[in-house]
Amino acid sequence: MTDEFNKRLEEIVSLCKRRGFIYPSSEIYGGFSSTYDLGPLGALLAENIKNLWRKELVQKRPDVFLLDGAIFCHPKTWEASGHVASFNDPLVEDKLTHIRYRADHLIEEKLGISTSGMKFEEMARLIVEHKLKSPAGNEFTELESFNLMMTAKLGATESGKEEAYLRGETCQIIFLQYKNLVNYARRKMPFGVLQIGKAFRNEVTTKQFVLRTREFNQMEFEFFTRDAEALTWYDYWKEFFLVLLTGGLGIDGSKIRYRKIPKEEMSHYAKEQHDLEILLTGGKWLEISPLNHRGVWDLSRHSEYSGEDLSFFDSETKEKFVPTVLETSFGLERVIYVLLDQAYTEEEVTDSKGNKEKRIVLKFKPSVAPIKAAILPLMKKDGLAERAKEIYGTLSNFWSVEYDESGSIGKRYRRQDEIGTPFCITVDYDTLEKGTVTVRHRDTMTQETILAAELENYLRARI
Repeated sequence: MTDEFNKRLEEIVSLCKRRGFIYPSSEIYGGFSSTYDLGPLGALLAENIKNLWRKELVQKRPDVFLLDGAIFCHPKTWEASGHVASFNDPLVEDKLTHIRYRADHLIEEKLGISTSGMKFEEMARLIVEHKLKSPAGNEFTELESFNLMMTAKLGATESGKEEAYLRGETCQIIFLQYKNLVNYARRKMPFGVLQIGKAFRNEVTTKQFVLRTREFNQMEFEFFTRDAEALTWYDYWKEFFLVLLTGGLGIDGSKIRYRKIPKEEMSHYAKEQHDLEILLTGGKWLEISPLNHRGVWDLSRHSEYSGEDLSFFDSETKEKFVPTVLETSFGLERVIYVLLDQAYTEEEVTDSKGNKEKRIVLKFKPSVAPIKAAILPLMKKDGLAERAKEIYGTLSNFWSVEYDESGSIGKRYRRQDEIGTPFCITVDYDTLEKGTVTVRHRDTMTQETILAAELENYLRARI
């Protein structure tokens, strides 16, 4: 990783904890590896992203439905999906420290060669031939296959507990409910299903803040269609999600790409696969979602393992077929990090006394920003605080807004800049006498005076 990437990562980690976006989990007990909690602002930011997905994919479309499936499901689910047999990473362990490492990552880092499509046996041979050592300088154990599925014991008594899997991805629950979803869709094809929720993977290497963790949120979308129409729909969804990222979230389109995955790198079920990647500060391309043409793999496998007929019958054409599935699966935490990375800005500004100072500002798109507006009374006395609270009460009916009366007005502006609030509304003596307020714009720091009675319409037009 470049120094620039690491510097930005440190800045974001610091800001997230300081301003309530993301906290290390279990910190009072020394923390818990690769686990994070969304703070007040992080939770709001996450909800804004999820609400955008729900609105654009479900609310505004008649052909996509919402599902919220269980974290646990029948263990055979993961045999049918291929996760039990194929969801593996190559693992080596430092003989002295007992720290585990991904063998493919070590080979790529130390030898500068791609491990794409390389068998585990070949990786093991390279480690021995090149005498690769751990970062601590110690020898490794023999390479082992490490399954990423997390297990749990379910049951009220120790003797009666049975082993189950925490879902490694959310999409399998959609496939399990396929027959019910077909009935709900009134047997029309094509149709899609969106699910947002937790997934769990027993990652060997967890690092770089929320970019790789064992517990994460997926915004997973499955689209069922006829095979003959699949590539047309594939191109449609490819463009749809570009527009969602740029127009909906405000991500810089010049920093987005679809990377075509070569055949030898594709997932075991994929017929066509592109990874949607975003360029982070420092030059790192981050995958935030695959776009998969899954063929008929999923429904065929679940039909085979369950004995249920999961084909689709078209009553008009009398055609019976197993639908092809197209998929995107956005990592919510990764999307949050991308927004923070692109929004984070440091500027040199001049204060009211002519002194130079650094301003940290998150330049979120207003519709994405956790807090849309801050209401700031110029003084706590003379009825200004009471009037400001009245305005807060009105605006909070429509958006997440903040009331802040602590510290100088300049310090309050800086606090709001740092959490990405697009508008600061100052209540002063003119508010009491003339009914006006001063609106400060985050990005330009310009101010304009408007009637307090017009605030709702003013903000609505800009949010």
